[in-house]
Amino acid sequence: MKQVLEFIIKGLVEHPEAVRIKEESSGNAVQFQVEVAPGDLGRVIGKKGKTAKALRFVMSAAATRRRQHVAVKFLE
Repeated sequence: MKQVLEFIIKGLVEHPEAVRIKEESSGNAVQFQVEVAPGDLGRVIGKKGKTAKALRFVMSAAATRRRQHVAVKFLE
């Protein structure tokens, strides 16, 4: 799942080499902490958070197939 999230985010940003994703698992829950270049944070979050919401929805759908819960946090 981390690879899917990384692929999508790298396609959105201007500096894909600055994308860092940290994965933390506990039981059937997974949390991804996403760091991007400061200028790219707006691209990942989108207007009124629509892009971030869509990313979370896609990751939630992928996690459902694996019977897991997922959370995506965007760090500044």
